[in-house]
Amino acid sequence: MDPCSFVRIIVGNLTVRFPSTSSSSSSSEPSVSGINPSTPNCYSKIKFKNFPRQIAASVPVTFRTESESETRSSANISTVAACFSLSKAQIEASLKKPKWSVLSIETYSRDGDSFSGASCGLASAREKLLGRFEVSLDLKSAETKTCLAHNGWVALRGSKKTRSDPELHATVRVEPDPRFVFQFDGEPECSPQVFQVQGNTKQAVFTCKFGARNSNSSDRNQLGGSSSMRSEKEQPSKERKGWSVTVHDLSGSPVAMASMVTPFVPSPGSNRVNRTSPGAWLILRPDGCTWKPWGRLEAWREAGYSSDALGYRFELFQDGIATAVSASSSISLKNGGSFVIDVTGGNATAASTPVTSPQGSWDLGSGSSAGSRPTSRPGSGSGSDFGYLLPQHPAQSRGFVMSASVEGVGKRSKPEVEVGVTHVTCTEDAAAHVALAAAVDLSLDACRLFSQKLRKELRQQSQLGVV
Repeated sequence: MDPCSFVRIIVGNLTVRFPSTSSSSSSSEPSVSGINPSTPNCYSKIKFKNFPRQIAASVPVTFRTESESETRSSANISTVAACFSLSKAQIEASLKKPKWSVLSIETYSRDGDSFSGASCGLASAREKLLGRFEVSLDLKSAETKTCLAHNGWVALRGSKKTRSDPELHATVRVEPDPRFVFQFDGEPECSPQVFQVQGNTKQAVFTCKFGARNSNSSDRNQLGGSSSMRSEKEQPSKERKGWSVTVHDLSGSPVAMASMVTPFVPSPGSNRVNRTSPGAWLILRPDGCTWKPWGRLEAWREAGYSSDALGYRFELFQDGIATAVSASSSISLKNGGSFVIDVTGGNATAASTPVTSPQGSWDLGSGSSAGSRPTSRPGSGSGSDFGYLLPQHPAQSRGFVMSASVEGVGKRSKPEVEVGVTHVTCTEDAAAHVALAAAVDLSLDACRLFSQKLRKELRQQSQLGVV
């Protein structure tokens, strides 16, 4: 099936420009009140009208000189401040009313260097609203082509610009971002089927097999080996280990695996898995008659104010060697959330949607690249059922990579996985992301307090020692 339609709203190149101190003092026009000209400190709240939350981003400040002329700004050198991803359903909902397709940027100044409160969308008494900029977005056209909605300077005090008014520079771009969507029809520990979803159409593409081995081997990184049958009394009560999920295509061939290679154990004197000693999974892909590492996921339990969270760190392998960290964040154990890998800013990040991308070099003015449908490549023999775009050079492989929904502990979880089309050229590519999603979901159970019982399915599998 074809991928699902998504669009991404990308906001970047944010800069606030004030009149120079000398020009504002010599001018008959009023100065910008409430702003310390020696140490201005600004941030923006970025909100898309039809999204439930907003994103806050620190904004650099410049001063306009007397000799400075209005030059045409470039959209090719940028820092990404925020990114919103919209599904087909969200696009259609936003098109129902014009005001729902509006992006707003509120810019504030504040005293001191503190950025606290901005991320919560709260303005303190030490903060001053400089102004608001709004732009309407053509979401319908953006499903098929890149649209540059705005690029340049705008007055923050209204449409009539004066020399004493602060200005905001912003680049707002909307682009197509098609994705393959997969849905588990049950919890990963129940060995479910996985469906590809396109609108109201669902098609089975994978089956998952959950297993748990109980090996006496001291080598934690061992991936194979037979499991010995042991009684429940012989099994350690303070260790969760040996879990695995093997993803098969419809012909029955294994196309990916998530294998727990480092046990989840509590830190001394506690009932929780700490960051200093996390559990770990290897995500594997078939390579001839053996398995080749594709990624490594580490997970632990973090203490929170209202509830604990699942902390995680994901590394992608290249030629069998772990590269830089591709994702590092946390998910609420009580409410769940989304595991997201996104490299919009040129650097990887992970967060709940909408994604707050780190600042980094990226080309907001360029369009999306496209290629032809590739032929199948050697692997499981299942062909390139998901091939859509030709593989790109790593330097070009930017943007959205994948996301996986995660339910809170104790809730029935059926993970939904979204994968950007530029990261899928064959069945094994899609299966690896599905296996990673299963590992993230199971990590919530593996990181439960050791004073609590596991789910029935996990307890039964551990006692049986199924491979």
